[in-house]
Amino acid sequence: MNEKVERILKNTQKVIIGKEGVTKLVLAAILADGHVLLEDVPGTGKTRLARALAASMGLSFGRVQFTPDMLPADITGLHIYNRQTNAFELKKGPVFTNILLADEINRATPRTQAGLLECMEERQVTIDGTTLRLEQPFLVIATENPVETAGTFPLPEAQMDRFLMQLSMGLPDREEEIRILETYRNTDPLEELAPVVEQADILQMKRETLQLYVHPAVEAYMVDLAAATRSSDKTVMGVSPRGTLALMRAAKGWAYLSDRSFVTPDDVKAVVGAVFPHRLALSYGKNRWRDSVKLVEEICDRVPVPTEDFSSR
Repeated sequence: MNEKVERILKNTQKVIIGKEGVTKLVLAAILADGHVLLEDVPGTGKTRLARALAASMGLSFGRVQFTPDMLPADITGLHIYNRQTNAFELKKGPVFTNILLADEINRATPRTQAGLLECMEERQVTIDGTTLRLEQPFLVIATENPVETAGTFPLPEAQMDRFLMQLSMGLPDREEEIRILETYRNTDPLEELAPVVEQADILQMKRETLQLYVHPAVEAYMVDLAAATRSSDKTVMGVSPRGTLALMRAAKGWAYLSDRSFVTPDDVKAVVGAVFPHRLALSYGKNRWRDSVKLVEEICDRVPVPTEDFSSR
C-alpha cells in the first residue's frame, strides 16, 4: 500500500472503527477527483468519516444541513450591501472549502440541489455573473437517509450521475461496536486528530493517479461491463459513457491505493459496485439501489475477465 495512503487510513481508523473498505473507496474517489453519495440510516458515522478524512489530510471542511426552505445562495454565497463602504461585498457560502458535507441532500428542493451542479462538475461558482474557481481539491460528500423519505425530493438521474460513487456505511458487527464504546469511553478522538499529510501531498497524489496506465484490454473490459448494463432486460437505462469514464477514474484511484502504476481487472471489480448501480434505471421500479448493486454483481460474474500482462505498454 502507498505509504501516504497508509498513514491516512491508520489516522482515520482512530475515529472510524471497522469501515476500512468504505474509507478506502472514499479516498479513491478523492484521488479520482470525484464526489461521493452516502446512503444510510442516521448514526452510522457518515459525518465523522468526512470530518476525519479532512482532518487527516489537512483539508478545510464545511457542512450544510439541507432543508426544504434552503436557497442556492445559502450554499454558493451572495453579495451583501455594506452601508459603511457603500458597496456590495461577497459573502462566500460553505461551498468554498475542500470537503463539503451536504447532509441529507434530498431534503432540499430541486432548485437548491441544482445549485450544487456547477460546483460539482466545473469546480467553480457563478454569483451574480461573477465566476469564481473553487480551491483544489474539492469534494462533495452528500448523505441521504433511506428511511425518513416523507417530504424529500429524490435526486434526478442527471445529478446522480455527478457522483462518482454511491456507498453505504452499514451497521457495525458486535466486536466493532464494542471497540466503538471503548474508543469513545472517555474522550472523542476526532477532536485530537492531527494531519498526517498536507494539502500539497493530496494534489500531488491526484496528479500521480491521473497518470496511471490502463491497458487496452482493461479498457475493453470496462466497456463490456457498461454495455452489459445497457443490454440487460432488467434496466431501461444503462450506464452512459460518462459512467464508463467514471469507472476508469475510480479504478485508477483504487490502483494507486495499492501503490501500482497500472490498473488491473481486480481494480475495476473492486470499484464497479460503487460506480455503476446508482447510474442504472431498473425496469421494475425506481430507487432500487440495492437491487442495482446485485445486478452489477451478476454482470461482473458474467462478463469475461481479460488475462494479460497489464503493466506492459
